Amino acid sequence: MMWLDLRQTKIPGCIELFSKILKDERGFFVKTFHEEVFKSHYLKTHFPEEYFTVSFKGVLRGLHFQMPPMEHVKLVCCVYGSVFDAVIDLRVGSPTYGDFETFELSAEKANMIYIPAGLAHGFYVKSDTAIMTYKVTTVYSPEHDTGLLWNSANIPWPCDNPVLSERDEKFIKLDDYVSPFVYGDQDELI
Repeated sequence: MMWLDLRQTKIPGCIELFSKILKDERGFFVKTFHEEVFKSHYLKTHFPEEYFTVSFKGVLRGLHFQMPPMEHVKLVCCVYGSVFDAVIDLRVGSPTYGDFETFELSAEKANMIYIPAGLAHGFYVKSDTAIMTYKVTTVYSPEHDTGLLWNSANIPWPCDNPVLSERDEKFIKLDDYVSPFVYGDQDELI
């Protein structure tokens, strides 16, 4: 039985994954990771750090990424509630450099986003509460952690006045960002 469907997005290497949902009277069960299946699709499988966030309706987190040499692939999933999720391609030489892609992630849909290194990521919480999980291929590095201003890339966010952290309000605009990411640099499996 196939438990995972993959959909390549317009951004090379950014993939939306749909897990099979097994439901019964107790609730439901969702498999979010299987090393051999990921390898068979040439996806990274080494995730030395994993974490989750709990956020409330109207919160926008992002647009975050880590700079080289601590850049990382992310696998993000909404395990409770629903979010409007967005990524922006920052890889110089990519056919979609500067473009964004958006997604509706929810526990009900059991979908995930595989985000290659060199993409900024953010989300807006649509439900009363949302819990997002992240697997990353490098550990958190405060000196390499940064982001772009949430409203500088023409992403059609569901709200014009989201709840932001003080840090996220001060990020640089996309037009002012000089990217160190190069398309094709991170294609090898880890």
